[in-house]
Amino acid sequence: MARLLAPESGALEVVAHDVGIGAGTLARWRDEIQAKVTPTRGWTADARLDAVITTAAMDEVGKSAWCREHGVFRADLDAWRATATAALGASKTIRPSAPGNAQDRQRIKELERNLLRKDRALAETAALLVLSKKVGAIFNTGEGA
Repeated sequence: MARLLAPESGALEVVAHDVGIGAGTLARWRDEIQAKVTPTRGWTADARLDAVITTAAMDEVGKSAWCREHGVFRADLDAWRATATAALGASKTIRPSAPGNAQDRQRIKELERNLLRKDRALAETAALLVLSKKVGAIFNTGEGA
């Protein structure tokens, strides 16, 4: 198993052939071991962010070397990057300033009043249409008369 895990991280098929154990079995064992290891292994949020920033400009070989040197799985580094990106993406919504909030609320109320008025007018029109069809059906007026 040491050959499959960092820092060696050998290819699964090669290790399976050398050891004489099925690749599926080795993959399952490797996944079980990696699941037991805590993903951050004592890394603080600041240290994880620093790691993401440090490795951001590196190529794949450089990132792999950095991960081996610092005892970090490459998947952990990718997860940290995704978490940082998601956290930054959540703050992309532009919040209007405090004076703008009052204007926005007033505009929303006005739009809601207009929407309610139009909704009521549409309901009234639909009711009148249904009633006119019923009257026409009762007195046999319209198309067939």
